[in-house]
Amino acid sequence: MDINSIDWRPQLGNKTDYGIGFVGCGGIVQYAHIPAYQKAGFRMVAAYDIKRESAEKVAELTGTARVCESLDELLADPAVDIVDIAVMPWAQLDVVRQVAAAGKHMLCQKPLSDNFGQATQIVELARLAGVKQAVNHQMRWDSGIAASKIMIERGMIGTPTDAQIQVSSATPWHMWPWLATASRLEVQYHSIHYIDSMRFLFGSPEWVTSRHAKYAGQGDVRAETKTITVFDYANGLQALVAVNHYNMHAEASAIFRFLGTEGAIEGTIGLMYNYPSGRPDTLRYSQKDQPPVDLPLDEFWIPDAFVGPMAGLMQAIETDTLPATDTADNLNTLRLIEAAYLSAAEHRSVRPSEIGA
Repeated sequence: MDINSIDWRPQLGNKTDYGIGFVGCGGIVQYAHIPAYQKAGFRMVAAYDIKRESAEKVAELTGTARVCESLDELLADPAVDIVDIAVMPWAQLDVVRQVAAAGKHMLCQKPLSDNFGQATQIVELARLAGVKQAVNHQMRWDSGIAASKIMIERGMIGTPTDAQIQVSSATPWHMWPWLATASRLEVQYHSIHYIDSMRFLFGSPEWVTSRHAKYAGQGDVRAETKTITVFDYANGLQALVAVNHYNMHAEASAIFRFLGTEGAIEGTIGLMYNYPSGRPDTLRYSQKDQPPVDLPLDEFWIPDAFVGPMAGLMQAIETDTLPATDTADNLNTLRLIEAAYLSAAEHRSVRPSEIGA
């Protein structure tokens, strides 16, 4: 099988001119959403933020979006077909309530909420309003993960037997001062990417076991910054997510390894080597008694992968199907997050079905 035939790039639908209105115009919108959408040719028409200067910056960067004085003004704009929500998780429910009432489709920020019950309300609001609602789990479109998904589905590693994502880096917490006071940190706001990617690749596990720790020198940062989470599957597959944000002295490392009965996929997560500038992922495919083959990857997790969730939402609107990152399905990722915290708190393995039962 020719590994170079794998088309891992985000796929666009036939209709891509839906008008996008931004609600929340902070850093992630400015350095990730906007460059990705410009590359894809998406139409950005409006911006609102409680800090007007942030909305003005987005208008400047897009060159097309107009600044709205209120959320009501943005929602009343007939040019806005999709609302791209990028607010704090505890504020998302109130925004979604208004967006759903206006009958607009929406891309929500992840996590949907810092409260599982509120996350279910967010999903229900969209269902009752009859609008499409996706969540911005863009790592599914990061080149290494997207290519691995295709290879696994094609049977190139046979039956998966072992999966690992391990990251050891020095994270610049100053980029997100609000995280310092958060009661949850690493799993909810960082490893959620890797956990969702594992579920994307292999489905939901039977058991979740997680252990959380703090770095001795993390100062005022309140919550966990070093975590190890293990997923056990009914078929014997085990998946490991291990992250340390305080690698202060050694070279950074960010690797993924997906092993199976017929082959192996190994690679690096380029973004984590010099965040936020990053570099492309790498990917190598190996089989016993065969020379390994490298798949050239030239896109970046940030911003390139951010095309994926929005493109998937547009395709769902066009074809009246579910988005690739539909929020109802995303509740299963949040169950794994909640299970990880319950496991760490109670020092036991947890079934995801215990969450929200």
